[in-house]
Amino acid sequence: MRSRDGNHSFSLRLCSIIFFFIISSAQAEEYYISYRYVVKDAIIYNESLDISPAMFTCNGKTYDPLTLQNNNSKDLSQILLRHSVEFIDYLHKIGLHVDHKEETLNLQNTSTTILTLKTKCFKVHFNDNFVKIAPLK
Repeated sequence: MRSRDGNHSFSLRLCSIIFFFIISSAQAEEYYISYRYVVKDAIIYNESLDISPAMFTCNGKTYDPLTLQNNNSKDLSQILLRHSVEFIDYLHKIGLHVDHKEETLNLQNTSTTILTLKTKCFKVHFNDNFVKIAPLK
């Protein structure tokens, strides 16, 4: 847009703001991650980790990031599969919902424990050698 006196300062400022937002959004990708782990009678019954790219930007501040080694890969599910123990320990650290039920019927004791990370948005920064994963508050 051109102002009345003929200079392009407004349009240059607008373009620089748009360029800044494009660059800042390209640095971090956002993913929704959920996790569920079910144990019945001391036997692992089911474990699932769901990862999907965010269709809309997530709001919030990042906290407590996890850094994993990366071999120039952009596939988050493969990276987390390679570092599954570290990532599951990290999920325990940031907080899982625990639901435990135990009952005894005819002298038979049965128990079910379910660990759940409700769907949460994570910002992921990919680098050649490392990937940084941080949840949003």
